[in-house]
Amino acid sequence: MSCWMPRCPALSMCRGLAELPITCLERAKDLKTRLGVLLHKPELGHKTGSSSKLQLGSRRRDSSREVLEWRESFDQLLKSKSGVNAFHTFLKTEFSEENLDFWLACEDFKKTRSKTKLASKANRIFEEFVQSEAPREVNIDHETREITRKNLSGATSACFNEAQAKTRTLMEKDSYPRFLKSASYQDMTRQAASRGTSKRSHT
Repeated sequence: MSCWMPRCPALSMCRGLAELPITCLERAKDLKTRLGVLLHKPELGHKTGSSSKLQLGSRRRDSSREVLEWRESFDQLLKSKSGVNAFHTFLKTEFSEENLDFWLACEDFKKTRSKTKLASKANRIFEEFVQSEAPREVNIDHETREITRKNLSGATSACFNEAQAKTRTLMEKDSYPRFLKSASYQDMTRQAASRGTSKRSHT
């Protein structure tokens, strides 16, 4: 008995079996079912793609609004992870990124709960950023440097507060205004404003 289907994929396995035509028919039904599933996949993929585009568009709108908020205040910039990254990149062009790195190190230091780790971190930060001739010495006055040195003897989460505040003020008054006027930030705001205008025109 031969298979009624031409070039049946199951022919070699089915040859000699009494139920060959039924087996081939079942195979054909199985293939038809699989083809039906495959035919629906592009539609499902289209829906998933549309959902992804909506989510991406939402993220772009959020980031555009965030970029424009950086110029409202230095605090707004520091609250934004992408803002801090953009500001850090700018400071590198002025060879003054150690100020932001010190500020960030102090923020991380304040979260330390272990007294042992607090002391070791305090010494490491002081040696890297604060002491005279430190590898990445920040621009603070001698008095603040000495106060910070004395604070190390009984390190607490507040021992860098004064030095951190001085560095923050320096960045806010000096580097931050230049960042807002920089070509890189101006380009980012133009793109953000353009996306905002595009959004309004489609509503």
